[in-house]
Amino acid sequence: MNAANSNLYHGGGVAAAIVAKGGRIIHEESDKIGYLPTGNVVITNAGKLPCKAVIHVVGPRNGEGKENEKLTLAINNILKLAQQNNFKSISISAISAGIFGFPKQKCAKILVQESINFAERKDSHNTLPEIIEFCIFDDETFQHFKREFNHAKDRKEKL
Repeated sequence: MNAANSNLYHGGGVAAAIVAKGGRIIHEESDKIGYLPTGNVVITNAGKLPCKAVIHVVGPRNGEGKENEKLTLAINNILKLAQQNNFKSISISAISAGIFGFPKQKCAKILVQESINFAERKDSHNTLPEIIEFCIFDDETFQHFKREFNHAKDRKEKL
């Protein structure tokens, strides 16, 4: 999963690394797609990357309004697209918690809880990925995600 900007321009950060490792095909397919509104997702070829495809998502920028709802939409759209494509696994970053300035604690709470909620819904048409992982690069963000997983585990044990 690639946290992208609305123009799907892969000029820096993880997006640039994905294109550097996967090849120009990812950038070319993104250019054909063009603009993508916040919360929406699109899928491209993975090129030389060791995965089936790359899901690109535009997360909210802190301060743009309705950020929580937009991040909730984004994670649910990612999981729906992974489900529709019968992916066995998906790796998700801390959407918007980097240069978009979304609070890391809120990001972790929304992404973890919405992923759990999505996994608990019954859908007879598609199967969920067996593995939904979060790829977190900095210790502060990791600690927020770890806390949310521990809270989720504690809530489940109380049921």
